[in-house]
Amino acid sequence: MTFKIRTDLPAKADYYELFQSTGWNGDRIWTEDMLHEAVRNSWYVVTVYKGDRLVASGRMVSDGVIQCIICEMMVLPAYRNQGLGSKIMDRLLDYCKSKGIRWVQLACAKGKQGFYERYGFNERPAGAPGMGLFL
Repeated sequence: MTFKIRTDLPAKADYYELFQSTGWNGDRIWTEDMLHEAVRNSWYVVTVYKGDRLVASGRMVSDGVIQCIICEMMVLPAYRNQGLGSKIMDRLLDYCKSKGIRWVQLACAKGKQGFYERYGFNERPAGAPGMGLFL
């Protein structure tokens, strides 16, 4: 069975399962409903299915003019290292280019820098503008 790449919103339970697989919601801070609303409010979403199962997704938020932020890039553990992240990233960046967005930002999971560096992403140097806060 082949993978199907889509740009529609995933089902609430499917997205929650995928998000939980990342370990980012260990304390279950974000409920299924909260994550569904976050996806619905995204600027652009790419999903990958194997049959009826959501196995990967990436999404962005944007002002639609100057910049966007890649919020999540997720692949179920059993489907990693099969090129799905690259297929998603290609589509996310192509969409940015098609809309004239030139500034793309992301928060990278620990140990995943090499994946993003292949696309030209660079870590901000010490002293560069930009800060973050997780409440």
